Amino acid sequence: MNNISILPPSPKEIGRAIAANIRALRRRRRISQERLADLSGVSLGSVKRFETSGEISLLSLGKIALALGIEKELTGLFSDIPPESIDEVIREGNQRNHRPLPRQDSRKARGAREVQDSIPV
Repeated sequence: MNNISILPPSPKEIGRAIAANIRALRRRRRISQERLADLSGVSLGSVKRFETSGEISLLSLGKIALALGIEKELTGLFSDIPPESIDEVIREGNQRNHRPLPRQDSRKARGAREVQDSIPV
């Protein structure tokens, strides 16, 4: 029997998958864990823990991405996600067309009203 899961991956599984991709890239480029730690400023223990467990802070992941030259891939991570429904497309269009007006500082608004009130009509 196949062990095909219809459930979405857990956060731990996602972290392990990201760690496996980083580890594969590091090995392909022939960079040791020690060297990656030096290049990124992330402790060796954190690099090792990340590669085995998938656990790392977002800040440290960013440092590792910079050290490996893959910061664009990390910063673009959620940039090209298509809408899930027509309602989402409509909401996105409405948000673009109805941008909120910038808020005025209450002191500025009050001062403008006072100046306007002092002008003879």
